[in-house]
Amino acid sequence: MEFTLKLLHGGVGSLASYLAAHVLLCLLPAFFIAGAMAALIPKASITRWLGRNTPAYVSYPAAAAAGSLIAVCSCTIVPLFAGIYRKGAGIGPATTFLFFAPAGNIMALAYTGSILGPQFAMARLLLCLLFGIVIGMLMAMMFWRDDASHDAATDTLFAGQASIAPAALGVLLSLVGLLLAGTLKLWPLTATVFSLEWPLPWAQAWQDTLFAWVPFDAAKGEEGVSFQGSVLIGLLLLIAATAWKGLENIVEGANRWTWLALGLAATTLLVAAMRLTPGPGTLEIGFTGRAFGVALALWAVWHFARELAGDDWRAWLWEAWRFVKQIFVLLVVGVFIVGMVRQVIRPEWIESLAGSNTLPANAVAVGFGVFMYFPTLVEVPVARMFLDLGMHPGPLLAYLMADPELSLQSMLMVAAVIAWTKTLAYVGWVAVFSVCAGLLYGAWVDGLGWLPLLMALGGFLAVLAATMAWLGRRQTARASV
Repeated sequence: MEFTLKLLHGGVGSLASYLAAHVLLCLLPAFFIAGAMAALIPKASITRWLGRNTPAYVSYPAAAAAGSLIAVCSCTIVPLFAGIYRKGAGIGPATTFLFFAPAGNIMALAYTGSILGPQFAMARLLLCLLFGIVIGMLMAMMFWRDDASHDAATDTLFAGQASIAPAALGVLLSLVGLLLAGTLKLWPLTATVFSLEWPLPWAQAWQDTLFAWVPFDAAKGEEGVSFQGSVLIGLLLLIAATAWKGLENIVEGANRWTWLALGLAATTLLVAAMRLTPGPGTLEIGFTGRAFGVALALWAVWHFARELAGDDWRAWLWEAWRFVKQIFVLLVVGVFIVGMVRQVIRPEWIESLAGSNTLPANAVAVGFGVFMYFPTLVEVPVARMFLDLGMHPGPLLAYLMADPELSLQSMLMVAAVIAWTKTLAYVGWVAVFSVCAGLLYGAWVDGLGWLPLLMALGGFLAVLAATMAWLGRRQTARASV
């Protein structure tokens, strides 16, 4: 009974920490962006750069470049992946975007370099870029028939759109600005412009109670739930209650619940961008540069949304709500299960299981990432802890490449978008390439020279080329039947 309660406490604590710290300024805008992609952007605008028939030398670099600019975690990238895939992106470029964005974005690489060193960051960039493109190409070859059917289906759904309207482009760019204002760790955004004190005698006691319920230890990746986090969780529950009434039938028209849900969403984003710090008898409310940036972006979204045609903005909100229903429940389930499993797994096992650069050690590191998921910018300090505990740099790189992609909640959400057959193939390729990346980097760290390293990488790529050529011949043969 005690063990069961410990598991449940871990699951609830993990879910509370996630909802309080990560859903708001990244995932909430991501759902609206995904909805805008599906409802407002013509299919031709997506397929021009990421379509299945776009030349590979255009589509795959474009997918990687788009991913490099979005500083979000894997859970946030899934709605964006779903948005471009639903609107006609090929499975190959969409997969490259899904793989590269959380592990190879600019912010993650910069933080990796500052904590683990520039050599580690460079290895992560090059191997994520190379293997992300190869994984996308393999997925495109394996599922070319499904990809063609999907392309035809998107033609049926979105054939009526010819060009993107200026108002729609304004909405999309404003939403991207909202995402960047909420997630970038830059000085103008993180600085406190001014603060106010509100007499609130019970705030400090409530904060202490929350940390007692959900432990806080940054060194172990335990984020806890702050006073501000509890306020945000309450606002999220209110959004959920009103969104069901306001967005479920939005295609028939808006009602008062619609405006209440949208108002609560905007309020939640503004509160998340502030700093609420309990003190002796008071609550300090800090107005940060991020709060002003979020407010400006929200105003821009509202300004351009007013210029949309009625059918367009209702379709946008419906698509966003559809993605929430499709993905968010699986995210919650995954985070809860991961929190329970993390009560059993101990980081101290790292030294004995992944202390050397061997095939089993790299495989264990990849498997470890499934149940020890940490969001982007939290995973890097945790990786530093693993390194200090004795993890070899090779398996550590394998873990950092696989962790954003193979976490349980990510797999559940991706499966909701592309079904389990494609998801399992994607998971398998990510596991294989992450292990190979760890072995290559670990060998270099252990003193393998550049020439043998390049020869090993060349041999690996030659095997891949042969595999892809075989898949291409098989595809051609099936197409001719």
